[in-house]
Amino acid sequence: MRRILLADADAFYVAVARALDPDGAGRAALLIVGGSRESRGVVCSASYETRKFGVRSAMPIARALRLCPDAMCVPVPMQACGQKSAEIRKLLHRFAPIVEGASIDEWYLDLTGTEGVYHHEPLATTAQRIRAGVLEATGLTLSIGGGTNKLIAKMAVARAKPDGVLIVEPGSEEPFLRSCTLAEIPLVGPKFQARLGARGLVTVEDVFPYDVATLRQQGGLSAREATWLWNRVRGVDEAGVAHREVNRGLSRDETFAKDLHDDAEIERELLRLVTRAAADLRGDGLTARTVAVRLRDWDFQTRSAQRTLAEAVVSDRVILRVARELLTTLRKARRVPARLVGVRLAGLAPVRDEDQLALFTATAPPETERDRGLARAIDRVRGKFGAKSIVPGGLKE
Repeated sequence: MRRILLADADAFYVAVARALDPDGAGRAALLIVGGSRESRGVVCSASYETRKFGVRSAMPIARALRLCPDAMCVPVPMQACGQKSAEIRKLLHRFAPIVEGASIDEWYLDLTGTEGVYHHEPLATTAQRIRAGVLEATGLTLSIGGGTNKLIAKMAVARAKPDGVLIVEPGSEEPFLRSCTLAEIPLVGPKFQARLGARGLVTVEDVFPYDVATLRQQGGLSAREATWLWNRVRGVDEAGVAHREVNRGLSRDETFAKDLHDDAEIERELLRLVTRAAADLRGDGLTARTVAVRLRDWDFQTRSAQRTLAEAVVSDRVILRVARELLTTLRKARRVPARLVGVRLAGLAPVRDEDQLALFTATAPPETERDRGLARAIDRVRGKFGAKSIVPGGLKE
């Protein structure tokens, strides 16, 4: 039986910003992290106090200040956040053999097979032990959800926040899921919710009685959507917790069911892969300097191209721009049907002082602070509402 935890740092960016100015903790109760009061950027993170006014991640700063005029606005402390994220991850490795960064402030832990190490104590007790260790070492609080797979852990931690623990015990998945709305299921975004709601499907309880065929008809879904939702409301998730080594780089690739002929179709798949890879990069608190693109042609000839940048980057926009240029070079050299496309990020390193933007160089930096702030805000929204809640325009159907 798998034992999976998801540790989520509560209001991470806000907590780190407050830790940098402990004497101003009282003044910073109404805190928005993401820019200054004059900024036209977006909210990266909002304190729980400002959330009561309706302030949310990815909201324009100007709108947030209209909702909460007394709020303090501070820039994202990027270096400190990267360092704190790395500290927490290092601590989590003391408790679990496998730790996977889901974002800069979320980590999956696989404790399968460690029952003897913890003297067969309840998983909730182990989770409390982890929370206490991180709080003592970093001053930051975690919420932890757990269960037999990543899906259940993800849904449980949402119920545990802020600053709590919720473990869904083996065998109790069905009653837990039946208590949820469809909106609580990761990847059931607002548009999907609206489609389902129009058919009277709002809660897991509404969907649970149907088989896949009936769900297709009742919900007006495609076969793929109906199968996916049927598995989701039953807590089916076979994805494992994976540990990524920094020095090996980070790769994402896709093999097509049918060879792709059209450049636009191949670029669309590249966009999808870059979006995933860049999010994983930020989730591990890393930066990359090398971007590589790989193509496998219809005749199994594999070709690749790569470029090393002068500065480390993290944002989708810059990584995608380089990846597109590399793809164009490969396609011009040999325009034949493609069987596989892949992207690899290398030259990985934890966020550190050298990764700050080169504002005083003669040439413009490849990546702006707005790029990074927007990427972090999007990560927060995806972390809360699922990976499909915000997608690049090129992936919208």
